[in-house]
Amino acid sequence: MTLPVIRRVGDRALLVELPGTAEVAALYGWLRERQAAGELGEVAEVVPAARTVLLEGVADVPAVAALLRTARPRAATAANGPLVEVPTVYDGADLAEVAARWGVSEEAAVRIHTEPEYVVAFCGFAPGFGYLTGLPARYAVPRRDTPRSSVPAGSVALAGPYTGVYPSASPGGWQLIGRTALALWDPGREPAALLAPGVRVRFTTERA
Repeated sequence: MTLPVIRRVGDRALLVELPGTAEVAALYGWLRERQAAGELGEVAEVVPAARTVLLEGVADVPAVAALLRTARPRAATAANGPLVEVPTVYDGADLAEVAARWGVSEEAAVRIHTEPEYVVAFCGFAPGFGYLTGLPARYAVPRRDTPRSSVPAGSVALAGPYTGVYPSASPGGWQLIGRTALALWDPGREPAALLAPGVRVRFTTERA
């Protein structure tokens, strides 16, 4: 793994810059293991993003920075979270276009999408929205040229290398391939977000 760039953010935070999501996921998993073992000290929150990991509420910044410089996480470390199954009706408005980009039938596109086990790399955009990695790179698709003004809650969608599920109705430019009735975000639930970094995800086919 490439040595990370570590930057101090204020008095009680550190920002680790990394080459990409695979390295972020590996470091995030490694940090959670250190935290569970009591080796990280007091850290309020560890927040992964596309190419960074933010450690907030760090009691001993120099000690944690020194520990980060010794980090040599394995990629497999990232894929040990709980498994969530997402039952999906594959009837999205962009399914035919995605299948055409892949050069396969719509039925084959569904099989391609349900085959991998995904991992939530990071969250963002909206509460409960997870960026899922796991789809082979050759199936990456671009965002729509013109975003939709409203995408229904539960829409399963693709953009670039990521799969996502819209937790609530919102504007969006991802390619819609299906929908799920699963509640991704529920403020009355603990935790409110069903998909958190490190969670493994399987999409399963459900009839309308």
